[in-house]
Amino acid sequence: MKARKGGRFRSSFKLKRKGIEVVGEWKTVQIDPNLFAEEEFRDIVCLEELTEYKLVSSSKVGKVKEKKRKAESASEGGSEEVEEEPVVPPKKKKKNKDLRSQTDKGNTPNAAEIDVLVDKEAKCNEIIEEANCEDHGHVTESMPSRKDTPKKKKKKVPKTKASQAQEALPSVATCKKVKNWTTEVLSASTDQKADVSAWKDLFVPEPVLQALSYLGFSAPTPIQALALPSAIRDNMDILGAAETGSGKTLAFAIPMIHSVLQWQKSNNSTTRNDSVSKESHQHHDETRWESEDEAEKVTHQQAEDSGDEDDASFTTGCVKVLENVEFNSDYETQTVDSHKKRPLLGLVLTPTRELAVQVKHHIDAVAKFTGIKTAILVGGMAAQKQERVLNRKPEIVIATPGRLWELVKERHPHLSNLRQLRCLVIDEADRMVEKGHFLELSQLLEILNDSQYNPRRQTFVFSATLTLVHQIPTRVLQKKNAKKMDKKTKLELLMEKVGIKGKPKVIDLTRKEATVETLTETRIHCNANEKDYYLYYFLLQYPGRTMVFANSIDCVKRLSSLLTILNCDPLPLHANMHQKQRLKNLERFAERESCVLLTTDVAARGLDIPNVQHVIHYQVPRTSELYVHRSGRTARAANEGLSLLLIGPEDLINFRKIYKTLEKSEELPFFPVDAKCMTSVKERMNLARQIEKAEFFNSRAKQHNSWLQQAAEALEIDLDDNMLMGKKASEQEESQKQKMLKGMKKQLKHMLSQPLFKVLMKTKYPTQSGKLLLPQTSVSYSALGAVSKKQAKKKKSIK
Repeated sequence: MKARKGGRFRSSFKLKRKGIEVVGEWKTVQIDPNLFAEEEFRDIVCLEELTEYKLVSSSKVGKVKEKKRKAESASEGGSEEVEEEPVVPPKKKKKNKDLRSQTDKGNTPNAAEIDVLVDKEAKCNEIIEEANCEDHGHVTESMPSRKDTPKKKKKKVPKTKASQAQEALPSVATCKKVKNWTTEVLSASTDQKADVSAWKDLFVPEPVLQALSYLGFSAPTPIQALALPSAIRDNMDILGAAETGSGKTLAFAIPMIHSVLQWQKSNNSTTRNDSVSKESHQHHDETRWESEDEAEKVTHQQAEDSGDEDDASFTTGCVKVLENVEFNSDYETQTVDSHKKRPLLGLVLTPTRELAVQVKHHIDAVAKFTGIKTAILVGGMAAQKQERVLNRKPEIVIATPGRLWELVKERHPHLSNLRQLRCLVIDEADRMVEKGHFLELSQLLEILNDSQYNPRRQTFVFSATLTLVHQIPTRVLQKKNAKKMDKKTKLELLMEKVGIKGKPKVIDLTRKEATVETLTETRIHCNANEKDYYLYYFLLQYPGRTMVFANSIDCVKRLSSLLTILNCDPLPLHANMHQKQRLKNLERFAERESCVLLTTDVAARGLDIPNVQHVIHYQVPRTSELYVHRSGRTARAANEGLSLLLIGPEDLINFRKIYKTLEKSEELPFFPVDAKCMTSVKERMNLARQIEKAEFFNSRAKQHNSWLQQAAEALEIDLDDNMLMGKKASEQEESQKQKMLKGMKKQLKHMLSQPLFKVLMKTKYPTQSGKLLLPQTSVSYSALGAVSKKQAKKKKSIK
């Protein structure tokens, strides 16, 4: 029995205590018989202590293990049985853990301190290795389904570490590509690499040029060509205003990567001058960490899932008292130095979570051959996982202000020293520093410009509407201290808020109209209740990738249920949705060729979804900036696009403000609508509205009443019928309602099966069935074609 127990302890000890070499033997400790009187110690078998061992590099321990494994495989019998011994249940672990802590405190306080130190070191390794595994899957891997992981673990646990390491290597290399709306933009043909000679004059680093060639970006955009030399060569702060879809992300990403590479280069040269031996030791250390990461992947996942049992998992049934420990001080100092020498160098702040996800993907794609690590910190995702990613010491962090400020307040080690920050980027800056928005950002900027100020820090501020100025009403200008706002004063205020103290390079490539030249802007004037008709008409007549913007979440929810009843399969996107669902809907929208995305202004800024053909403003935006950004989701990167405003009587004030601010020289053309089809469109929509209204009230009443009933049951009181929403209907009335609803749904189904846009036949042909089958839709031209056709007709009539 003793041999088996000892073997069991040693095997688990080696598994959990990497880096400790056992010099002596485990010795039995005498236990006071009175101790067993307490019930919680009834499962204890014995106590053992180890007095002679030393801390060494775990690579040495690995070599010893390999030799032992070879010897064990050659010999037959008991040793294999010992390795396959089942682990003691976690309950016993917890009790033994409690006992161990008591005996340690009572007998050997020094040993307890040493044990804690070792435990912390092992935990630190686990966390960093976990984060390293996670980062391979980009952002969407921060939300895995936990149901799948235990199955894999059960299969892999009985295997030896060597086999685990062999299996882990290919799994890391061949990890699945994460589906994202950016993949189409960043996907490149590996067969034919682009010529990047145009980038070489802009001082772009060699590994970045390699990535640009791989991505197929042969030439820089105007904003990139103007921003890169000043940022990389002259180390200047940049204020950049360029139209939507002009490549602003790479204009700040490339200088940031260059800055990180320069820091790494200078840091490596200083360490080389200090001592060559230290550097080789560090390199050896890094390779060791990588191999540990692959071999221990399953173990760490187990530890993560076990939660509270994580701390107890290092012991299997007996208490081990550790004394006379010999620490390898060189190894310890090396690991501490490597942590200190990897500060946060680049910080990107974005207004929305989806934009942060997109920016991370773009930076990762360009930094593919540099080895620079990035991390994302956004709300709606597990904060603990993001902390573990931060423990991996990424050089660049992309964040939304709320979650970043939360982690800064918690004093996370990687975010504690922002004085070494080399690059600060504020994307969509005009929105970020707006009064009354992003309180956390103002607190962050206060810290960065005061206690954590770095005079060598570069600041990048980008937006499509950075220089857009509103005309101030005359009543405001008549006041004493009123200042007339122009581009210069707006930029000066922005610089003051962000903390740019030197003279920055200002790049303004926006047109007077602020929107892109390739964008066709149109409008439809109608009553508020008619907007649904025109929206449905447009979606049927001109299928394609369409984004529909509304000002409120309630409006998005109503439209979503209406269009679902009409078989349009819309995808909603708003702030009240779970983050997983928001990202999933964006991915689905990018995948489907003909699809509708119903969204609030959460998707108005920065999102680069490929081939969006139409943007419909169901409600006119409240500001001209929002109009520019919404419309900028289409007509990106020199492609054509259409923007349609549905203007009701309540939208006229906002429309006139936008028209005035953007200084439109011509009136927006009216979108052509086929009046013949509108009667059948109205019939369908009115029926769908009735169904939606009935379903909405039913679900709301049920929800309200069930909550009241549950509360009454919990309090053990009788519920008054007057408190219930809607009168308590009899079974007969309820069945009648359901019959009516079914009848309306059947009627609508029949309507939807009929073609809406019929082809006009000049001649009648006799057929066997008595009618000629016609295609459902016959659209020979797009929405853009319809507008241009109408304008051409108008010009002809004027002539």
